[in-house]
Amino acid sequence: MAWFRKDKKPLTAQGRRDVPKDVFDKCPGCGEICYRERLGKNLNICPNCNHHMRISVEAYLSILLDKGTFEELNEDLSASDPLGFSDQKSYPERIASAEAKGKNEAVVTGTGTLDGIDITIAVMDFQFIGGSMGSVVGEKIYRVADTAREAKVPLVIVSASGGARMQEGIYSLMQMAKTSAALSRLHDEAIPFVSILTHPTTGGVTASYAMLGDVNLAEPGALIGFAGPRVIEETIKQELPQGFQSAEFVRDHGMVDRVVDRRELKDTVATILRHQYAGWDT
Repeated sequence: MAWFRKDKKPLTAQGRRDVPKDVFDKCPGCGEICYRERLGKNLNICPNCNHHMRISVEAYLSILLDKGTFEELNEDLSASDPLGFSDQKSYPERIASAEAKGKNEAVVTGTGTLDGIDITIAVMDFQFIGGSMGSVVGEKIYRVADTAREAKVPLVIVSASGGARMQEGIYSLMQMAKTSAALSRLHDEAIPFVSILTHPTTGGVTASYAMLGDVNLAEPGALIGFAGPRVIEETIKQELPQGFQSAEFVRDHGMVDRVVDRRELKDTVATILRHQYAGWDT
C-alpha cells in the first residue's frame, strides 16, 4: 500500500513580499484598508462607507475647473511675522516649514472655467498651518473677490480651515471684516458667490466668508462650526447632541443649503451658476 503513503516534506517559510507603504490607505471613517490607486480614481472617497477623505488644492482645482483653464493670481504673496510672535516653535519657522511643502500661503486663488462658465476661484490648503487665515489669506480672498467684481464673473471658494491665525493676532481678526466687505460688494452687484465647505471649516473662516455664499454647499461628513464642543457646552451649560457640527446636522438646521458628494460637485455648481445667470450664453 506504499502508493497511499506520501512523503512528508518539512515546511519552509515562504519569502515574504514587501508591500510599499504608499500603496494602501486606511479609511478614517470605517477603518477599511483601501487601495490608494482605486481611492484616487474615486476622488479619495471610501468605496465602503463613502467617507470623504481630505484632498489637495490641486485635486479640487482639477475636479471643479475645465482642464487647462486655471491661471493663478497673486501667487507671489507670502506670510510675514508682523507681531514678532514668539512661541515654542517660532512663527517664521512654522511658515518656512509650511512653505517647504510647496505653497506660499494657506489659499490658492485664480481664474478658470467651470463647465464653460468663466469664474474666479479660491481653494484653501489645510496642510499650510491648518488652513488658518492670516493677513495674506485675507488679502488674497479680497483680491480674488475684487477680480470677480471687475470681470463680472462668479466667485467660488473652497474652505478648509481651523480659523483665524493666532500668531497674527488682531491682523488675522481684521480679515473677517475685510473679506466680508469684499463679498458684500459682489452681492450689491448681483455677482454670484458659491461657498463650498470641506472638512474642517471652523473659527473665523466660518464666521466670515465661508458662510456668506449665495449658496452654501458642504461635503458629506465635514466638520462645520465656530467654537469647539467643549467651549460651547461650558458657555450654554447644556449637553450637545451627537454630531451637531456635521455637515448633515447644520444642513438640517438651516446653516448649509445642501450636502453634495464630491463626485457631483462640479455639475452641482454649474447648475447653480446657470440658474443664477439664466440669461448667460455659455
